[in-house]
Formats: sequence, structure tokens, C-alpha cells
Amino acid sequence: MQLSRHALITSLVALAAAGLLIGMLFDHAMVGLNIGLLIWGFKHIRQFNRLFDWLQREDGSEPPEASGAWGELFDEMSRMQKRSRAREQYLRGIISRFQQSSAALSDAIVIIDSHNNLEWWNRAADRLLGLKATSDRGKPLINLLRDPRFVRYFRKGHYQEPLELPSPVNSDLQLQYQLTKFGEADLLLVARDITRIVRLEHTRQDFVANASHELRTPLTVIRGYLETFLDQELPRPLQRGLEQMQQQARRMEGLVTDLLLLSRLEASQHISDEHPILIQDLIRRIHEDAEALATGRGHRFELAIDTDYDLLGQAGELQSAFSNLVFNAVRYTPDNGTITLRWQVDHKGGHFSVSDDGIGIEAMHIPRLTERFYRIDESRSSASGGTGLGLAIVKHVLVRHYAHISIDSTPGKGSTFTCHFPPDMVVPVRGVEAS
Repeated sequence: MQLSRHALITSLVALAAAGLLIGMLFDHAMVGLNIGLLIWGFKHIRQFNRLFDWLQREDGSEPPEASGAWGELFDEMSRMQKRSRAREQYLRGIISRFQQSSAALSDAIVIIDSHNNLEWWNRAADRLLGLKATSDRGKPLINLLRDPRFVRYFRKGHYQEPLELPSPVNSDLQLQYQLTKFGEADLLLVARDITRIVRLEHTRQDFVANASHELRTPLTVIRGYLETFLDQELPRPLQRGLEQMQQQARRMEGLVTDLLLLSRLEASQHISDEHPILIQDLIRRIHEDAEALATGRGHRFELAIDTDYDLLGQAGELQSAFSNLVFNAVRYTPDNGTITLRWQVDHKGGHFSVSDDGIGIEAMHIPRLTERFYRIDESRSSASGGTGLGLAIVKHVLVRHYAHISIDSTPGKGSTFTCHFPPDMVVPVRGVEAS
């Protein structure tokens, strides 16, 4: 291209000089110069028109024949055009393979643009979500998926956990929605059919619930007879054995109660409705129960309660969750230890925490603490009378309230269990009517 520029300048100078010389012969030098420049301009306008017409055709034909600078320009434009077509064909191939592969997936995949409008989706989205390519493209997502639970999940902007809801076009199908941010402000929605998994989970839950329910009657009978026998004068070895049987029967009753509660919590993912809760009164009642449980152990209780805010939710479930955390602190904090109950609110939401200066927990155990029946120390848990289901119950209660738990613990220094609630679950005290 450097040679082309030199050639253009050379041709301009040559025609101008020729026109000037011819004009001088006729004693009109400037007229000859202007004629030479006009001839040079018309020549290049003609070549430009040929180039423009060729580019307009876009049919892949060869460029016009030309010599000099225009010939080099035509050849370079032809090479650029071929490279562009090859690149375009390559990208079209990638898009085509992506569309073919995504169309073969059984999961619905939807791309949502930065304005929350539908941009593209695969065939499974037609079947699972009822989207129609002829009418729904470019429409807002929440105008088509109108379930209030999905709208709330979508608007929150926190997509770490998936959402499970029935299909909007077939209530027999259970879908798991997962949103992922990508690019500037785009979203990828994946909806997976988990109907079979949900049915298996329901079968498991029904079995646990039925088995637990059936165990209550024989346990009640056993405990009744044990209490009757222990009211009598018995030989010391026999009395000791019956007392141990009674202790284990009580423990089994507690386990059955927790299993039934856990099964009920698992029956639905979120609470059906929300009620204002006087959380200050709730925490104080739990504090009184904890003091009764810690009688004779010298525990010191400290309360730090934000009196300006209360919480929305189900009072019975939250009392069960908070009680589990507080009673665990009582069980596993040595005598004369300190237990602190806090309720505080900031821009991230409401936070209820239970801190102790007990034995602490090693980091390797923390990720598994909310699993059913997980025990750090089997002998210690048995001695405390725990069922191994307390933190699992806490986790499920919090999930149903759109909340989560965090655990901070250092061996030998104590532990802090914190329940984090989103801002829209927190209300000012003045907005709560006393019941």
C-alpha cells in the first residue's frame, strides 16, 4: 500500500505537469494545468465507482481489472473480503453448533439481555416454560414467568441457590431454576426438570415421617411402663437398668419429634405466608428457657438486641431454629462460660447470632455441621442428649425464610452461629402490631 500511495502521487504530478506544458505551448498554462487535474480526477472517480459497484454486489465475484494503485487496492480489498467471509463462516459454524447442541439438551436454556428481555432460548424452553418464538422474543422475562416466588427470586439478584417451582405450563413437572450472570449485564437462565428427584425425595420424606409417627406409640407405652416400674421399690441393679432405659426412651422420643419436624419443614421450600414477629420477646423467652436448662452450671447470658426492628416469618419455626442454636451453646459451653445472644440490623438485613466461649469447632467439621446426624464427637453428643438433627432443622427453617447460616469457630476460643435474613424480611418495630 505504500507503493500505491507513491503511484497515486506520481500519476497526479505527471498529469499536472503534462497539462501545464501543453497549456504553455498555447500560452494558457493554468488552463492546461486545470485540464490535467480534471483528467486525473475523472479517472479516479471512475475507478472509485467501479470499486463501489463491486462492493455493493456482495456476490463473491472477482474484483474489476485495474493497474497501478487501483489494481493493488482492488486486490487488497478482495483479500480482506475473503478473510471476512471466512471469519463470518467460522463464527456462523460456531453459532450453529451451539444452537444444535443446546437444542439437544433436555434442560431449558434462556439468554436474557441487559434490559431483562428474552433474547434467545432452546427447544426445551418451549416445552418446559411455554415460550413461543413467534411472539415472545424481546419481551420481559417476568411478564412470561409470573409466579410471585420466581419474580421475587429474579429481582433479588442473589442467585447462589437455585429455585424450585412447578412448570408454568404443566403443574405436574417440577423445575429447578438457576440464574447466572455473564457479560456486561446479561443473564443465563437454566431450568431443569427435577420431577423424578422430587418424587424420590417425597418418598423418602414420607417414609421417615410415617416411620417416626409409628414409633411414637410404642415409645409412649414403653415410657409409661418404665415410669410405673420406677415408682416401685426395686433392687438397686434393676432400678439402675430401668433408669437407663427411661433415659434412652426419652432420647428416642426427642429423635422422633425432630424427624417429624424435619419432614414437615422439607415438605415445602418456602413459608406459605409471612407474619410480623416480635423478635425481642421471642429472644427473651428463649433466654429464659436457656437459663432454666443451664441451672447449676454458672453460665452468664448477655443480650444485645436492636429494639428498632422486628422480623417477618413463621414464629414457631424461628423459635425452633433459634432455640436449637441457644440450647446447643448451653450444652457445649463449659461451666461458668459466657453465652451472648444478638439481634442486629444493617444494610444487608437482619442478623441473629449466638456466641459462646466454649470448646470451639475445628475448621474441617464446619461445612458438614448442618448435615443430618453429623457428629463431631459421638461420645460427647451422646452425653449431651442431642439427636444430631438440630442444625439440619435450623438450616431448613432458614432456607424457608430466604435466609442462611454462617459459622465462625476457633478451637479453644468458642463459636458464633449467625442467621442472616434478607432486608425485605426486616420491618421497623412501629410497623408491627402487637398480637
